[in-house]
Amino acid sequence: MKLPEGASLVVASHNAGKVREILALLAPFGIAVKGAGELGLPEPEETGLTFAENAILKARASALGAKMYALADDSGLAVEALNGDPGIYSARWAGPTKDFSIAMGKIESLLAEKGVAKARAKFVCCLALSTPEGEVETFQGEVHGHLEFPPRGTRGFGYDPIFVADWMSETFAEIDPAQKHAISHRAKAFELFSKAVLG
Repeated sequence: MKLPEGASLVVASHNAGKVREILALLAPFGIAVKGAGELGLPEPEETGLTFAENAILKARASALGAKMYALADDSGLAVEALNGDPGIYSARWAGPTKDFSIAMGKIESLLAEKGVAKARAKFVCCLALSTPEGEVETFQGEVHGHLEFPPRGTRGFGYDPIFVADWMSETFAEIDPAQKHAISHRAKAFELFSKAVLG
């Protein structure tokens, strides 16, 4: 699937941090981009059982609602010692107020109960691009690392303050956003997306 020249794109997310990261990744391509919230599109219920299924649901809903190409992202943190949780429920663990300090505290408590000091974890991102007619293609990226407590840094969002990638000593919330854009799970998924769709 190729994005037609001059096509506009809606980012199928109401998460400001996520929209900001996707806009930064799309900026070099000169594509006109709008957020789903900007267009007043509703958030579909995420009933999928995988990152890909949820990304497809969101992309298709925004594409059909806006009659535009839509790019959706479903991403989250999967902790090995917690059988991959919070996984697709990463945002829901933060509660209705999207307070990720609650979610990070929950992870810390669960790991303490299991006696796990340095938990292996990965961030997963699945991007789904839908045509205005609802045809969808997906692209998935991952970055592996471990968790550290207490949370550190103020530059990221979500679980960034506890995640340290394998080759680093700083959390994702401590590094420069431009550096994160270059190495993150979202960047890896976006690299596959840009080669297939924009290349």
